[in-house]
Amino acid sequence: MELTRLIVKGGVLSPGELRSIVNMSLAQGLKTISFGSRQDIIFPNGFEYSETENNGKFHIVYPDEQSGNNIVSSYVSTDIFRNTAWLTGNKFLYVLEQFKDQPALKVNITDPKQQLVPLFTGHINFIASEHEDYWYLYIRLPNWQRMEVYPVLIYSWDIAKIYYEIERIVSEESIGIDMIFNLVSENLDTNNRTIDKALNVPFYPFPYYEGMNRLGIDQYWLGLYWRNNLYDLEFLKEMCDLCFDCKIGKICITSWKSFIIKGIPKERKLDWEKFLGKKGINVRHSLLELNWHLPVATEWSLNLKTFLVRTLDQFDISTYGLTFGISDYNREGHYFTSIVIEKNNLPKDLESIKIRDTYNVLYAKHFDPNTRDYIIHTQDIDKLELPGILIELSKKYFNELGNNTLVENNSATTAKKEKQEQDMYQCSECLTIYNSEYGDTVQGIEKGVLFENLPDSYCCSLCEAPKSNFVLLTAEKQDI
Repeated sequence: MELTRLIVKGGVLSPGELRSIVNMSLAQGLKTISFGSRQDIIFPNGFEYSETENNGKFHIVYPDEQSGNNIVSSYVSTDIFRNTAWLTGNKFLYVLEQFKDQPALKVNITDPKQQLVPLFTGHINFIASEHEDYWYLYIRLPNWQRMEVYPVLIYSWDIAKIYYEIERIVSEESIGIDMIFNLVSENLDTNNRTIDKALNVPFYPFPYYEGMNRLGIDQYWLGLYWRNNLYDLEFLKEMCDLCFDCKIGKICITSWKSFIIKGIPKERKLDWEKFLGKKGINVRHSLLELNWHLPVATEWSLNLKTFLVRTLDQFDISTYGLTFGISDYNREGHYFTSIVIEKNNLPKDLESIKIRDTYNVLYAKHFDPNTRDYIIHTQDIDKLELPGILIELSKKYFNELGNNTLVENNSATTAKKEKQEQDMYQCSECLTIYNSEYGDTVQGIEKGVLFENLPDSYCCSLCEAPKSNFVLLTAEKQDI
């Protein structure tokens, strides 16, 4: 279903901008808005946007219109999840500011150390390197069969002009990566750098991105998620007012149809909790619920997800670190979740007959979507068979977890390590897991620090329960 989209550059907007969008929507009789997988805002068909009323401030893409794509960025995860040391939030904002005209191609600008925002779902993918202010560039144009690596690192302040030059070149003729590089080099004076090592994309389990969480010493960040992706406009309006009152400058949309507010002052935490409580907002969804990616405004996919989540919950299945996607059959397979459930298309001559839907199940190599390599696990199965398949794959994931080190390398080999028993403890209050393999970056705990060696003052990063509330996860539990 084609819907009207409002482009939010990099997934970042101010409370004032969101308030204007809310007012615009309320004026047209809407009660809710939705978010898209490219960090944009989705309106139902029939939404009309007045350019004169808003001075062309927002860019709208109507159904069947090819008037631009959103720039996806991992600004949303900066400071709250693992990140490349030099890549600050301000750096992202400066780079995004260079894009003055609406891109015709899909652009991703991301940090490889975070897991929240996909790295390779754009046509043009800028990925931060270890060298300050330099980025890898991975290109897969719409008519290309595979992704290619640009032969040099791109300087931060050249990103936009290199993008626009590539857009101009490829709009005129169909050419490959070598010709693109040669033409860009001829036409632009840029501050490139030699690639001295291949991009290393570390694999970490998918993070928990909801609720009130500590940010540094004196601030918090809040993640909000609606399972039906219909965000109440009156709630958003009051939330923007509270952001103004707390001097919060940015609201970030995620790729998971949710949003994050960073920089809530410690002394205002209670005000936010009271606001959420009065509105009846639930901010304690389990990872089993949160880690799904669904197409927008498709009732069948929401119903299927609800069925699968409830069934897996009944079996008490752990999906910590895994992500799931539901999709119509997609021959190109541009997915960004660990496990994908595809609904098969009915043959045209059978569309008038009521036949039960069948599904295919795929999983990413090593369950890491950044490999971009999907393996077909089962095909043409009934809906009732799906829970058993997902349980089987979750067990396979935990059995393999820690066995592989993944490197995005043209000549890469996959290094295997002997599986070691994980030092994993779980908060009995909110089910957050402390894994010594990853430490706790929120509280400055380095990788490899065993739970027993944590200070007695250690508390849960999510709900702030004391260390004594954590229980050891047994090997059996870890392999569920």
